[in-house]
Amino acid sequence: MSKFSKVINPNTIQTIFETAHVEEVVGDFVTLKKRGANYLGLCPFHNEKTPSFSVSPSKGIYKCFGCGKAGNVVGFVMEHEHYSYPEALRYLAKRYTIEIEEEEVTPEMQQELDEKESMLALNSFVSQYFSKNLSDNNEGKAIGLSYLKERDFRESVIQKFELGYALDSWEDYSKHALKNGYSKDVLVETGLSIAKDDKLLDRFKGRVIFPIHNLTGRVIGFGGRILSSEKSKAKYLNSPESDIYNKSKVLYGIYFARNAIVKQNICYLVEGYTDVISMHQAGIENVVSSSGTSLTVDQIKLISRYTTNITILYDGDAAGLKASFRGIDLILEQGMNVKIVLFPEGEDPDSYVRNHTTSEAEDFISGQAVDFIKFKTGILKEETEGDPAGRASLIKDIVLTISKIPDGISRSVYIKECSVLLDVREQTLINELNKHLRQKYRKGLSPEIDLAPIPDVIESQPRNVDIDPLDVSFLENNLARLLLLFGDVIVSVNDDEGNEHEISISDFIIDDLANDGLSFSNDHYKVIVDEIKKAKESERVLATSFFTNHPDPQLSSVVIELISTPYELSDNWEKNKIFVKKEDDDLFNFALSSLMSFKSRLISKKLKSIIVQMKDNQDDAEIFLLQQEFFELKKLANLIDAELNRPFYY
Repeated sequence: MSKFSKVINPNTIQTIFETAHVEEVVGDFVTLKKRGANYLGLCPFHNEKTPSFSVSPSKGIYKCFGCGKAGNVVGFVMEHEHYSYPEALRYLAKRYTIEIEEEEVTPEMQQELDEKESMLALNSFVSQYFSKNLSDNNEGKAIGLSYLKERDFRESVIQKFELGYALDSWEDYSKHALKNGYSKDVLVETGLSIAKDDKLLDRFKGRVIFPIHNLTGRVIGFGGRILSSEKSKAKYLNSPESDIYNKSKVLYGIYFARNAIVKQNICYLVEGYTDVISMHQAGIENVVSSSGTSLTVDQIKLISRYTTNITILYDGDAAGLKASFRGIDLILEQGMNVKIVLFPEGEDPDSYVRNHTTSEAEDFISGQAVDFIKFKTGILKEETEGDPAGRASLIKDIVLTISKIPDGISRSVYIKECSVLLDVREQTLINELNKHLRQKYRKGLSPEIDLAPIPDVIESQPRNVDIDPLDVSFLENNLARLLLLFGDVIVSVNDDEGNEHEISISDFIIDDLANDGLSFSNDHYKVIVDEIKKAKESERVLATSFFTNHPDPQLSSVVIELISTPYELSDNWEKNKIFVKKEDDDLFNFALSSLMSFKSRLISKKLKSIIVQMKDNQDDAEIFLLQQEFFELKKLANLIDAELNRPFYY
């Protein structure tokens, strides 16, 4: 049975684009703040301290002016979740409860459907099978469900996290998936099955299953806990890396925690799956886990989308905590605020919330949370008591950690506090700090770092940039942008006989270029002109959204780049009676000036070409003709530039 015999009907796609609000969808993943007509937030695609990620509801687009990522609402879901185009559409349809109408596809179309969708569909199917084992299978109830009940997990939380059980058989769920139309290749690619000889073996046999969800709630991988005491087998087993699962970029529980993290403005980081589930059951939902692996920069960036505050919850093993110091330094490097909570010996987050009320657990966490640098200083200071060499090493270690913090003011505060804690002169610590900062700067490891309090910051040398004075790309960009933003605006113009008539900006630009036999060199701009011409012929008006939501992702991307701007006038300007002239205040003259500049630049390029031809040509007759063409073009260029009030050059 094929799972992909249909594609989404074009009318449904149109409904999705018309219904989905880009600010709402982006707001599910990024904390946005209103800024004039747009919204602003920290970019989810690169690390930044100052928001440069803009969302425009009126244009239906997003644009980061830091890393350059841009797109429409479907493009955002594709980029953020690594979804295919159909998968992103289905996600939005589900979010806005839009019924999807589908059409049959040909075998050729079938082959082109995204493999990632196949893997996600398989994971969802097998995850449901694991869940049903807890209620419908005797082994699942006797072993899997009994274990979960022993952990005091309620039915509601078992269903919420879609917990399950894989039967203790080598070919159980693999055969079940094959019978239901899923391919052997996809079973192996997801890591659910292991190919051995001519058989598929169940990777997670005999384990309690913890599905791992992405930010949209889809299952991208699994964690499995074995319940037997066999020492030869790992206690926990995770899905291997695949096209949909990258463990260094995933946090267990993030799908269920993200709203609570934003609301509480803090994220609790724990070690294991059961820690997350128990805390959720206790009503503390702003908690995630790195699934027992060392914390990565990508995981930290994932948290930073929702908050800059992390509190790491550890069991009473201080030695284990010391091993994680390096990972915590990574958090500081990302500009995050880090606190540590150590639970009493023999306790961990899971056991503590099961043995205490929610309010007791919350009070304990807030009361025991200690700033990481103070915590680290305290532990290392205790270890080096009476050891001068160890104490010197301690001081260097602490200052190295402080140097990871990108904000200069925060570093200065920590230097002052550590000076008191370590009983060391503040200037001594500053000198050591400056050594680390200079090393970072010289190696280019931290281009965004605030170098204060270094007094002798090295000035960066300006780079030489080659600029072609005859490049027409910018002028083409400007004309294409006018067509997109103001193409349907009607303006009044005078013809050669002085008669006034009305014309749209798009007609004015396209007709003027056609009359002179000119066209854009950029292929995407040519498509824009062709689409506008087709719409005119059928008496349709093309909204900008026609292009931003175009099925050709390259064209859509180019258009979004064209119409995006980091600048927006505040409403306060006009309130304070400060009026700034904008391009749409006098569109005709702006369009005319843009056209003339474009023509002038093209003539300049042609003149330069003629000069080169005359130098290389030995035929007097050919040279004479080139000279005639040169002088005619130069006269035309001078006329245009006189109108533009600027000197002509080539």
